[in-house]
Amino acid sequence: MKVIKYPAKEEWSEIVKRPHLDVSQLNATVQGVLDDVKNHGDEAVKRYEEKFDHAHLDSLAVTDAEIEEAEKMVSQELKDALHLAHHNIAAFHHSQKFDGVKVETCPGVTCWQKSVAIEKVGLYIPGGTAPLFSTVLMLATPAKIAGCKEIVLCTPPNKEGKVNPAILMAAKIAGVNRIFKAGGVQAIGAMAYGTESVPKIYKIFGPGNQFVMAAKQQVSLHDVAIDMPAGPSEVCLIADETANPVFAAADLLSQAEHGFDSQVFFITTSEKVLDDVKNEVEVQLERLPRKEMAQTSLDNSKFILVKTEEEAIDLCNTYAPEHLIIATADYEQLAEKVVNAGSVFLGNYACESAGDYASGTNHTLPTHGYALAYNGVNLDSYNRKITFQHLTEEGIRNIGNAVVTMAENEQLEAHANAMRLRVNSLKQ
Repeated sequence: MKVIKYPAKEEWSEIVKRPHLDVSQLNATVQGVLDDVKNHGDEAVKRYEEKFDHAHLDSLAVTDAEIEEAEKMVSQELKDALHLAHHNIAAFHHSQKFDGVKVETCPGVTCWQKSVAIEKVGLYIPGGTAPLFSTVLMLATPAKIAGCKEIVLCTPPNKEGKVNPAILMAAKIAGVNRIFKAGGVQAIGAMAYGTESVPKIYKIFGPGNQFVMAAKQQVSLHDVAIDMPAGPSEVCLIADETANPVFAAADLLSQAEHGFDSQVFFITTSEKVLDDVKNEVEVQLERLPRKEMAQTSLDNSKFILVKTEEEAIDLCNTYAPEHLIIATADYEQLAEKVVNAGSVFLGNYACESAGDYASGTNHTLPTHGYALAYNGVNLDSYNRKITFQHLTEEGIRNIGNAVVTMAENEQLEAHANAMRLRVNSLKQ
């Protein structure tokens, strides 16, 4: 953990930099796999599943029998937790439904928007170091609420060719239509191009390692939309002297255990809290099963002491974190000043884990500074807004001459003529 005390504002641009990865070789590797899947379909996907996931597959599709078998393997306690989380996620995303309003911009000209679901969406669910069944709920629940007709899920199987039972249970609860045993770049390619088994979809959602993220960005150039560009997961925690060091350390470590390349960014106005949290991190780290991964992540992390809360929030906005925890006495006032963040957690009891699993907000969020321009997944992510307009004769009289004048001045005569004919028809 790198400790930085009272950095000058001129140093902030360097402080907020994420660890840099040389992706030139990675992108070449990813492109090769994508091309293979595009050209050889199921055969290529199965070949890469055997190579990377060590699973020999006769079929990519998960059967109804496998889903029934998985349901029996999931404990009642976990089923109850999944249903509770699904209820809260659904409640929050139902509240985001869009109702278009017809607006008469001037007499005779009426404009409005209609929200239409994307018909086919693909969800990628990692299953490597941690099977993210919570992400199934986060992605499939709003897709179902939006009205997507086909919800396809791809996730890597284990060596026996089985998908994690909790992933299948979550998929059933959230309403996924079809599930396929495919991970990594080959899964992204299958959904982007379509294979004999996997349908081509229109938009891909979901997190993944650097290979998956590179694949999503490559296919988004020409073939399919994606939810957002993303990188390794991260958290920023702002604390004052009222923060609970035990809670704060646990929050930082919950992020650090995500992956080797995750990042922790801790900002405080109290040197005592900085020392207490740093010491507590070291104590709790020793008890973590994923200690090695969290330790590597902490090597990328920064503990920063600043003079004022104003400076803390300004530095945080410069960093633009995926997750932001504000553990201060005046968290509501500071929250009003947040302009760049994916998801914000307020007070000592709002741990990031709540949003990751069951509070109801979505945990699929922009990372790597993309929160400067992107928001997390929400109901709108699964919809398109189609605009409509209707003009009457009165509308033509009110805007017709303006349209003709503007089109003529842009030297687009056909545009001008389309309106001119209508204007002249009303003079007869």
